[in-house]
Amino acid sequence: MIPFYPFPFPSSALHCSSISLMNTLSTFLLFLFSLSLACAATPCDFPAIFNFGDSNSDTGGLSAAFGQAGPPAGESFFHGPAGRYCDGRLVIDFIAESFGLPYLSAFLDSVGSNFSHGANFATAGSTIRPQNTTLHQSGFSPISLNVQFYEFNDFKHRSKLVRKKGGVFKRLLPKARVFSRALYTFDIGQNDLTAGYFLNMTTDEVKAYIPDVLGQFKTYVKNIHHLGGRSFWIHNTGPVGCLAYVLDRVPVEPGQIDKAGCADPFNQVAKYFNLKLNETVVQLRKELPSAALTYVDVYSVKYELFTQARKHGFVNPLRSCCGHGGKHNYDLHVGCGAKIKVRGKEILVGKPCKDPSVAVVWDGVHYTQAANKWIFDQIVSGAYSDPPISLKEACHRH
Repeated sequence: MIPFYPFPFPSSALHCSSISLMNTLSTFLLFLFSLSLACAATPCDFPAIFNFGDSNSDTGGLSAAFGQAGPPAGESFFHGPAGRYCDGRLVIDFIAESFGLPYLSAFLDSVGSNFSHGANFATAGSTIRPQNTTLHQSGFSPISLNVQFYEFNDFKHRSKLVRKKGGVFKRLLPKARVFSRALYTFDIGQNDLTAGYFLNMTTDEVKAYIPDVLGQFKTYVKNIHHLGGRSFWIHNTGPVGCLAYVLDRVPVEPGQIDKAGCADPFNQVAKYFNLKLNETVVQLRKELPSAALTYVDVYSVKYELFTQARKHGFVNPLRSCCGHGGKHNYDLHVGCGAKIKVRGKEILVGKPCKDPSVAVVWDGVHYTQAANKWIFDQIVSGAYSDPPISLKEACHRH
């Protein structure tokens, strides 16, 4: 029973009571802080990954729809073509490995696919904003981010229905609860920038449409959240001005080449895109308080490979490992794996280099497996993330 005091407390009693209350409050706040740190350190249990993107994370989408990426693609790990525009694994493959999950099957590839642990909606050549050109005309995929979202929406809806059939369907499709617990990864935007340059737009014209591109990106992240997605791992775009397919196609002045040999105007546009992408992610955090959104600065990591290649065990970073001719071993018309006929006999001219493990760029457009592994090793800890949390803590909101 609480005693009743008809008179005011003595000042000393009030003082002691205040100190006691403050101590209790401080202890409670310390407890909450400790609890938050403990929660943040708890690894997330992601049962699946759903990926959206372009060739940087395509594990077979474009190959299934428009024809397999032929040899020597895949030679360093899969010992043959595996739907990837690389000699081996991509960053998304290393992400899957880190969670003990199988490599993601492409949604568009129905042959031998198991989607119980997630699906990959990325296709090479994809953009955020739909292009008004065909794949044959421009090289950009018709499967832009809006189409990838429609595929995901259909996949989620039909998975629930088809799993009810039981048997093999139950084993090959994700359970309903997986969608809210999965990690949603994004690596897209590079082609939105190069699409403008390849249409002879100026740098100012390319920058002018970036807000619209990111407005569409924001819409589809919100749509995925509406369907249950809660954990988002979002890569920014890389230094496109360091890649041969841009350096050899879009003219730049000698004074616009930086100390690494990269075209600075294109990289400045990429950095502007990344700045606005980060701002978009910040806005999404405000609008989606139940979501955990991590922005990952892969630009800085990739650019370091070009500026500090030898330090990290690589050589000739601007030179394509697999290709033919030109300053950067790259020719738009004679690509990696290309053959020509000489006196009726086919001869391979788009040959791979002797040691892809020391090359940064595979084919003038995409990174080698070795570079992808190095990039993954830098970002997995959260050192390049905002907020600075590791990949395995990406389900925690900050």
